[in-house]
Amino acid sequence: MFDLLISSAHAQTAAAPQQSPFISFIPFVLIFLVMYFLMIRPQKKRMQEEQNFINKLAHGDEVYTKSGILGKVTGITEKVVTLELDGGAKMKVLKSHVGGSAASLLTEAKK
Repeated sequence: MFDLLISSAHAQTAAAPQQSPFISFIPFVLIFLVMYFLMIRPQKKRMQEEQNFINKLAHGDEVYTKSGILGKVTGITEKVVTLELDGGAKMKVLKSHVGGSAASLLTEAKK
């Protein structure tokens, strides 16, 4: 009786059609697409907007740094921005550490 069960189970697996190897990759492709549209694409867009903002910095713009310091741009070089803080103090920061426009930050705070 036990031999009968084993042989019938073996016969069922032997008769099953084999899947194409391409079909087994479909779940991986779907996972990658979901990750791309939910994580990678928005991050690239955000980085591009930040880079455009940094490239358009001009003398007199009010900005904030990623560490939370607010100031007005008084000097710009290739990699360094000089900010004038309240009270007339000046501070040099890397261009890459400028977070955005202080005006947009203040309008968000009013909402």
